[in-house]
Amino acid sequence: MLEWMVGVCIVILVALVWPGAPKYFGTESQAGAPPQRGLGITRHPAKERTGERWVLESGQDGTTGDDSDAKASAVALICKPSALANYLLQHCRAFSSYSPCVGWTWRASALLQSLYEVCWPYHSPVQFVRDNLQMSDDGLVALDWAVAPAGTSQHKRRRTSSHSTRPVLLIVPNSFGKITRNVLKLCEAALYHGYLPVVFNRRSHNSTPLTTLKLQQFGDPGDLREAVRYIRYRQPAGRLYAVSESTGSGLLLSYLGECGSSSYVTAAVCLSPVFRCQSWFENGLWWPIRWALVLYQKMCLSRYRTVMSESIQTDALFSSCSLRGLEEALFCHTAQKGPTMVASAGGSTISSSGNWDTYWERNEPLRDVDEVAIPVLSVCAQDDPIRGSPHSTLPLELFETNPHFFLLLTSRGGHCSFATWASGGSTVSTAGSVGDADSPSCVSGGTGSPEIGWSHRALLEFFRATTDFFAAEERVKQLAARRRGLGGVTGGKVFRHRSVSTCKRVPPCSHNIHAIYNWQRSYTR
Repeated sequence: MLEWMVGVCIVILVALVWPGAPKYFGTESQAGAPPQRGLGITRHPAKERTGERWVLESGQDGTTGDDSDAKASAVALICKPSALANYLLQHCRAFSSYSPCVGWTWRASALLQSLYEVCWPYHSPVQFVRDNLQMSDDGLVALDWAVAPAGTSQHKRRRTSSHSTRPVLLIVPNSFGKITRNVLKLCEAALYHGYLPVVFNRRSHNSTPLTTLKLQQFGDPGDLREAVRYIRYRQPAGRLYAVSESTGSGLLLSYLGECGSSSYVTAAVCLSPVFRCQSWFENGLWWPIRWALVLYQKMCLSRYRTVMSESIQTDALFSSCSLRGLEEALFCHTAQKGPTMVASAGGSTISSSGNWDTYWERNEPLRDVDEVAIPVLSVCAQDDPIRGSPHSTLPLELFETNPHFFLLLTSRGGHCSFATWASGGSTVSTAGSVGDADSPSCVSGGTGSPEIGWSHRALLEFFRATTDFFAAEERVKQLAARRRGLGGVTGGKVFRHRSVSTCKRVPPCSHNIHAIYNWQRSYTR
């Protein structure tokens, strides 16, 4: 029944957007696209006094005629000048190999390819093992660990050893709990390249049991913080990387900002993120898409209508026709049964009479952006129909002045899609320095490689390049220290045998970790 409803919605959307074909179907030129100059670096004066705007402009080499014009201005990397930016330009070949679909094909439409990625079913060979993790306030979040499909050499191994050095890839889906084709394909690509993917599901999302009357606010990283600590407890020897999709980037950026250098994350990537979230909730969506998202969220919350009536105004919630109305009804309005305190997922409380602006002061993803201490890559398309116009929704000054943030901006690509002309089977280098010898490729059983999209190739190369860059920097520092004679002969031996790690070292916790999080009762199924 749900598939039929989705099909009807798609037909209605196509009928409604047909008059606006030049805007939504990619038949008009993209305004503000970066100029085509081949692979190189162009310096532009920045609006801020703290630095310059670097645009690493790239395009397809060896093209001629109309094909060259179609592939021109494909992608640009906007960042602050740094040694890491130069290293990424030299070692991330995917940054300069994007060839978007153009012409009379549905994949050239930003709207159609975005709807395809969200609505069209995808039968992934990857299987998942779920851990229902109990929070400190007795709430539950779910961690879905991706494992090799049946018939492969690693299928029977349900749990990964805590001594394994396989890198962990933490995936944060969109804030509506929808597991899209993009997430499933990312799990396939990560498994093939030696990562251990795990999908973070918020309370009540993706069949996660709701055991408390507490839903997670948009930018409250409390649950994610506890989940990361559990992942580090399960896999202490492997590096941790993070990827977020769409509105899920708000949660990841909030976590990186609040935790700073203690986030345990080596590097992070945001695919089609929404940065200015308050204005996005207010008026950032075209009304048919907004209507579909509101309907989907109501369907997910309807099963909890009776129990939620004890703390929130369910009549206002289910009669709302906007995303702002839903968010206000869940976290900002007075409860039906007298004034109460509505608790957030992280354990903090907000007054039931709190207003909309106060809510976003605590949940805006970029509120602590200056505290982010790791490289963060954002992959965005100029024609993204969900995020909106790049001129008003992309904080370009952040990427021009903050050395930790990089923006990979494409002329076309839609929302979390980035369809290309390239056929399946293209791959990137295996995990290499981010993997280990005991983590062979396991998705295809060693006989072939899965189809990997351009955005996934770009983020895998970004993780590999950043890891290699910081490992080389640490080796240089160690060599310089040895040449200065620090520590004498003994110190030299320590340097020579010490393993290289880009993870931040934090003091060990003095509390009983099992008493706090009750991981011995993880409700694993």
